[in-house]
Amino acid sequence: MSTPGITGKKIWLDGQMVDWDKAQVHVLTHTLHYGLGVFEGIRCYRTDDGRSAVFRLKEHVSRLFESAHINLMEIPFSEAEITEAILACLRENELPEGYIRPLAFIGEGAMGLHPGDNPVRVAIVVWPWGAYLGEEGLERGIRAKISTFSRHHVNAKMTKGKTCGDYVNSILAKREALLDGYDEAIMLDTEGQVSEATGENVFVVRGNVIKTPPLPTVLDGITRASVIEIARDRGMTVEETGVTRDELYVADEVFLTGTAAEVTPIRELDHRTIGTGSRGPVAKALQEAFFDVVAGRDAKYESWLTIV
Repeated sequence: MSTPGITGKKIWLDGQMVDWDKAQVHVLTHTLHYGLGVFEGIRCYRTDDGRSAVFRLKEHVSRLFESAHINLMEIPFSEAEITEAILACLRENELPEGYIRPLAFIGEGAMGLHPGDNPVRVAIVVWPWGAYLGEEGLERGIRAKISTFSRHHVNAKMTKGKTCGDYVNSILAKREALLDGYDEAIMLDTEGQVSEATGENVFVVRGNVIKTPPLPTVLDGITRASVIEIARDRGMTVEETGVTRDELYVADEVFLTGTAAEVTPIRELDHRTIGTGSRGPVAKALQEAFFDVVAGRDAKYESWLTIV
């Protein structure tokens, strides 16, 4: 779950390291009013040899710039500068392991829907963050529900960008799930097919096949892509194809992937037990393989780690 009272030493803001409590913005910041901004969620892990490594940093930074491009925002720094700023922020905060949030947002100036010449500003924040859905969730699995909220249509809000305002949809679905006594929500797309959870991609296992919804309607999750590659490297069959709600109910396993959630199984959905009602063998194997990768124990994927 989210960490209350997040704090640290420094925040990187517009090219400068700023004291944590002094990293402030004006109330007329355009993104605050209208939600047009882009961000990433990235994790840094402590490896077995005692070093710190950021997982798939290049891919995350590239996606940040792609999201900005989709939204007609020009980030006033290069990908190389943002990459180095992320590493510097980890060092400055003396954070060996934790969460990284780069955020590009539109600053103050013109109001109204068109931001005019308002500056595009960039912040990078790092903080300690454990298992997003709880350590118990990683081991035992979580309880989820199908949300009454639909995921964005691909042409109503372009789904390949990781855009701030998109997550109002996720907040509503997440709140609904928690108020109803669940841990997480799974949203369907506007055609009634399974899309995503509030901040994670969805995988379903039936027999010897792993299925996950295809990219046109879901965010191109970096953990999603990593788990697909790991699974295929281990001889597992992975299909990127449409998934229906009732396929989840009768699945052997359902699990979620994401930077925050990592690999988290679902043990119950809409009061229906999934499989045996606990973490299944496929989720367990992929979870262990994923944690071997981020801990630096699998040399095959060492290029995915950037040493701090």
